[in-house]
Amino acid sequence: MNIAMKKNMFLVRLSLTALLLLSVNVYMTAQKSFGKETLVTIAGEPTTADEFMRVYNKNNTQSSMQEITPIPDYLDLYINFKLKVKEAEDLQMDTIEAFQKELAGYRDQLAKPYFIDESVNEALLREAYERKLLDVRASHILIMVDENAPAADTMAAYNQIVDIRKEVMNGMDFSEAALKYSDDPSAKDREEIPGKQRFRPGNKGDLGYFTVFNMVYPFETAAYNTPVGEISKPVRTRFGYHIIKVTDKKDALGIAQVAHIFVAVPFNASPEDSAAKSDKINNIYQKIEEGMSFEEAVTEYSEDRGSANNGGLLTKFTCNRVVPEFVLAAQALEIDEVSAPVKTMYGYHILKLISRETPGTFEEEEATLKERLEKDNRTMKSKQAVINTIKAENNFKLNMKAKDELFAAIDTSVLNRSFSAATVESFDKTLIKLGNEKYSQSDFAAYVEKNQRKQVNLDKNVYLEQLLSNYIESICIAYEDAHLEEKYPDFAALMEEYHDGILLFNLTDEKVWSQAVKDTAGLEKFFHEHQDDYMWEERVDATLFTVRNKKDASLLRDLITRHLDDGAIAKALDEDSITSVTIQPGLYENGDNKYLDQVEWKAGTTTEYESDVEDLITIIRIREILPPEPKELNEARGVAIADYQTYLEKEWIRQ
Repeated sequence: MNIAMKKNMFLVRLSLTALLLLSVNVYMTAQKSFGKETLVTIAGEPTTADEFMRVYNKNNTQSSMQEITPIPDYLDLYINFKLKVKEAEDLQMDTIEAFQKELAGYRDQLAKPYFIDESVNEALLREAYERKLLDVRASHILIMVDENAPAADTMAAYNQIVDIRKEVMNGMDFSEAALKYSDDPSAKDREEIPGKQRFRPGNKGDLGYFTVFNMVYPFETAAYNTPVGEISKPVRTRFGYHIIKVTDKKDALGIAQVAHIFVAVPFNASPEDSAAKSDKINNIYQKIEEGMSFEEAVTEYSEDRGSANNGGLLTKFTCNRVVPEFVLAAQALEIDEVSAPVKTMYGYHILKLISRETPGTFEEEEATLKERLEKDNRTMKSKQAVINTIKAENNFKLNMKAKDELFAAIDTSVLNRSFSAATVESFDKTLIKLGNEKYSQSDFAAYVEKNQRKQVNLDKNVYLEQLLSNYIESICIAYEDAHLEEKYPDFAALMEEYHDGILLFNLTDEKVWSQAVKDTAGLEKFFHEHQDDYMWEERVDATLFTVRNKKDASLLRDLITRHLDDGAIAKALDEDSITSVTIQPGLYENGDNKYLDQVEWKAGTTTEYESDVEDLITIIRIREILPPEPKELNEARGVAIADYQTYLEKEWIRQ
């Protein structure tokens, strides 16, 4: 086994025991009376009974795949383990940069669960599933304001949306209000620009149907929480302020695929043209009712030439990808059922439902929802919950007076990425207190200098608030991270195990594994001193001829009779273009081949087996019986190296 494989196995074992360590808390009642007493002193360092039993119980749990080791035997193993770790520390292997970097990498991974609020994540997961079961149709009015806008601009936008809501609540039609006030460009008609864009009617605020993850989280939440027919209170998103009118909620469409017959109605069609188009689609539908196949009608009449050549088939869609009329029509159909004509903003359609996949159970959807959540900004709720907990547990305090003084002293150069902390070096008041740590104004100024980025159209104080929020988050995470070992004994024990385990691996590699490979003289000496351990058992010099086409067997039998040399047989087969025969000469021990194990080993004999389940014949020719004899080193190198490693380890422990 090479070193990389050994390390992989070692790390897998660490990962498994890490899980056990976090979950197992098995202590015998009798331990409580002597658990704090020293059980054994190893290289001058005491180990308590509690500490030893924690390790023992962890590695000898009933769920372990290994046989449970008796306590006295395990104590011997534990002592040897600790002695090796102590030697590695004496050799200062724990100060090597590569070791420290590797341990830090494992610590980062092991610490991640402590910075996730699983209860928040679970709630978000359940919420996402419940919303996935419903499609919502809503209209909105948007007053745009940048998420980093100055307070005055933000308040002006808020006041404007409040006033619009009052008008709507007092009787103004919501669609007319959207057309008049909304900053969402899709609300208004898009005028035709010859040669560049076609006319497109505005949606008057109607966003159609959508489901979970289709909208930004605050908007989605407001829509799902607003009853049908009612209008939400102002909702803040990164785009600005919205009011939302929910017009429908229904069971989820899921993922649907339809084929359609399409008759276009131009936006500027006259009443006569529109009526003619209506007559055309109704006549097509009548033909289908009278027996014409849907596919024939597509080929003959559909004006969507892109899909007509494919039976009218359209790409699979979810509720937010198509106009609302398509959603309702598709949901009303059974598989292979054809709809009556459906009118949309584009014209008329006759739909045929090809397939539809509705949401499954929570267990069926869980993995997909988790993946979506990881990519969605709503997971910031989990992180923020952790930050809030850290603040509460460690009595977080922000000195507002010191903050205002520093903000006033930092000039607008910070918006051009040219601020220097030296310009405020005299500001040394405490800005933040967290636990037993204090962070000064100059600490934050240094953070600003390091993290400033060029900003456009952003108020200086708004930008500094952003940086301060990021700074507070970073020091909270760093403070908690620095205290994980003292706060969570299981984590401390796990980190000690990784520390000791990596040291042990590195030292064992140096003392045993690599040493056994590099020390060729020592290996040869060991091999010759233990020559009796590396013996060939009785072997047979034989050839196995396998014929996978029985009609070629008679030719092979004749060649075996006439030639003792396998090479001559192979040449003759090649000359006759016989490819169904495989020749396997070699020296075989008992157990190497199932056919050889069934015959008497007698020089000069030939035995034949014919399969009763396939076109296969096996012929065995035995040339010579070889008595037991010593192996050469190159014939037993793998086993010899493994034994030499065991020897080196025993000698190392003895020393």
